Amino acid sequence: MTFYDGVFPFYPHERRKWVFSVEIIIVIIVFLVFALSFILIIPGIRGKARLSWTCRVIISLFIGVVTVVVNFTSDWEVGSVNAVTTYKSFSNAMVNADIGIHVGLNGVNITLKGNPIHQMNETIDYNEQFLWSFGSNFNEYYNEALRRGLPNPILYVAEKFTQYDACGLLDQYRISGHYASACMWVAFCSWIICNILFSMSVFIYGAYMILVTAAFILFSLISFSTVRNVSLCNIQFGSESLKAQFGGSFWLSLATGLLCFIIGITLIVLNLCVPEKLKLCFNAIEEDEEESTLEPCDDEHCHNNLAFENV
Repeated sequence: MTFYDGVFPFYPHERRKWVFSVEIIIVIIVFLVFALSFILIIPGIRGKARLSWTCRVIISLFIGVVTVVVNFTSDWEVGSVNAVTTYKSFSNAMVNADIGIHVGLNGVNITLKGNPIHQMNETIDYNEQFLWSFGSNFNEYYNEALRRGLPNPILYVAEKFTQYDACGLLDQYRISGHYASACMWVAFCSWIICNILFSMSVFIYGAYMILVTAAFILFSLISFSTVRNVSLCNIQFGSESLKAQFGGSFWLSLATGLLCFIIGITLIVLNLCVPEKLKLCFNAIEEDEEESTLEPCDDEHCHNNLAFENV
């Protein structure tokens, strides 16, 4: 009791520090390898084709890495509030802390950070993850948090997402997150097909596929935003209310979807108006060869070539 200040619960607090997701690190490394591999072959590309290929590869890799990484991020929806609240069960001691939630497609991270961080002879700095993805049981994560004796604010927020809570947050976020993730993976597959079509010089079909990529990214955003249509319970800490807003991953996905849409429409318009220019844009090396064949020659040089042909 002395070690735990004589206050229940008597469970050790194993804090989970904030780190990058292993999946995100793997995805970033894979795409960095692709980018570095292309950088190595850039010197071997001649003329205007070098600029054309560089722009195409950079934009394509950006779209690909976004469609994959956002499946594992936890900032689709974020919110925080500063409040004076109880810290431990069976204790009236109050702490000043920042409580935050970071919602992803597969779960939610609940953070608690003291203000200041050292209070009650403890370091108040928690980041706990609760998953609802396939193969995960949110209630089991919550029960484990109870056994560990996590601080009251974390347990209070997590309780709002449990299966039998009257708020119904779990079912709505889980269903929306699953559909949003599925749409993102379909967008990634269409992005792969799009790159294959562009490499085969089938420009118009590549443009159609990049529009399909944009459509599924936007479908993913629409699926996740349906959570807003549900009457959510207030997560109240005294007079303060914890409210969430769309986070970085949501807006990054929206920007990527709009980028794909603009690229697709632009390519379709160029294919209708100036198809030859579009062909040169994707095969700039042919432009160099065409210019070299159309270069004027001086009279002496042309005379020598004509004499050689006559012989």
